[in-house]
Amino acid sequence: MPAQTPAPVPSAAAPPALRVALLGCGVVGTQVARALLEHADDLAARAGAPLELVGIAVRDASRPRDGVGTVIPRELLTEDAASLVDGADLVVEVMGGIEPARTLIRRAIDAGASVVTANKALLAEQGPSLFEAADAAGVDLSFEAAVAGAIPIVRPVRESLAGDHVRRVLGIVNGTTNYVLDQMSTHGLDLEDAVKEAQALGYAEADPTADVEGFDAAAKAAILASLAFHTRVSLDQVAREGITSVTADDVAWAQRTGHAVKLLAIAEQTGEGVSVRVHPALVPLDHPLAAVRGAFNAVFVEADGAGPLMFYGQGAGGRPTASAVLGDLVSAARDRLVGGKGPHESAYASLPVLPADAAVTRYQVRLLVADRPGVLAQVAGVLADHGVSIDTVRQTAAEPPAGTGTDSAGTASLLLTTHAAREASLAATVAALDGLEPVREITSVLRVEGV
Repeated sequence: MPAQTPAPVPSAAAPPALRVALLGCGVVGTQVARALLEHADDLAARAGAPLELVGIAVRDASRPRDGVGTVIPRELLTEDAASLVDGADLVVEVMGGIEPARTLIRRAIDAGASVVTANKALLAEQGPSLFEAADAAGVDLSFEAAVAGAIPIVRPVRESLAGDHVRRVLGIVNGTTNYVLDQMSTHGLDLEDAVKEAQALGYAEADPTADVEGFDAAAKAAILASLAFHTRVSLDQVAREGITSVTADDVAWAQRTGHAVKLLAIAEQTGEGVSVRVHPALVPLDHPLAAVRGAFNAVFVEADGAGPLMFYGQGAGGRPTASAVLGDLVSAARDRLVGGKGPHESAYASLPVLPADAAVTRYQVRLLVADRPGVLAQVAGVLADHGVSIDTVRQTAAEPPAGTGTDSAGTASLLLTTHAAREASLAATVAALDGLEPVREITSVLRVEGV
């Protein structure tokens, strides 16, 4: 009997394209749009279905934009963001700000679309309500690009370390301030000149307030703390201090004492709760964060099982941030195709978020004091009265900061580094030193972290 030819196996129907709405066509949005159009086949293979860019919402569709009319068809631009969202399977929000971003994201979620956002300010302020809405609707709300740009930190903390106990997160999460401080260190620039250089290179906005005053880093700190400690932390619970008080003299002294000055986002769990803060700090030169140069970002995680982990890379810019956005988009597309959703918000711990003065840290204080016997004993007595112990003390000939007009005759410079103590005790100690008769000036107060 002749062998029969097997009947052909019918091929599975190709899944229909997923409709992608893009909100915003700035630096990041343009790169996302380019990738969706130029690498459509690769992205379709990774996602499991074509990702069709159906429109880009902008405020003014007539304004000239890089790539629009060449790589990006002009007809994709629309000023009707609401209608665009209503017809989408996946929504990418890279417009920034609180409104109309919040309203459009909520509209997308309520309509059953999964959302990818890079909006750290919105998540830090409105995250809980948006996560609750996404959970209720059974859709993804992904935000890898909201913290440290291209650096994959959200997934590792939320998923890879889900079975571990994270104790502390230290992060350089603002590339602008890291560039500014690095220029002050390597070239001796003062803050104003370093900021101008960052603006000229496009690292800093014309108004650099969000960066240099720590607002951007604080929003990211709130997100990192929420992920690491399974506790909702809002932006207004983050103690914030920018770099505007850091001087070239501070940076020079840091180098002399074996430190680098960095703006750190710090989140740590104690027996009392969660402490979250952003401030400039002295980082020992042998700590990995001290070596982060230029506009790069890095996040250092300390966990019980995994030990110390370092995540390093470009934290800003169109292409790096777009890379994180597209990673979330592919993941959200995969979830949608199988009828599921990715990891949801984990806030089960509900730990108390501690006030700023409950944080435990160390101080380095520089004083200009009268150069006579017994002064060091008086200073040490003030610290002892407030329960703060001295780790190291260094006395040198007085070097008053340039331009202060302080007369150094008959004075000496004291550099004190404390042991760890509560912020409230350290602040009270500094205030008491300021009123001590032999103290001519408190030249600088910086926290010491990473020890």
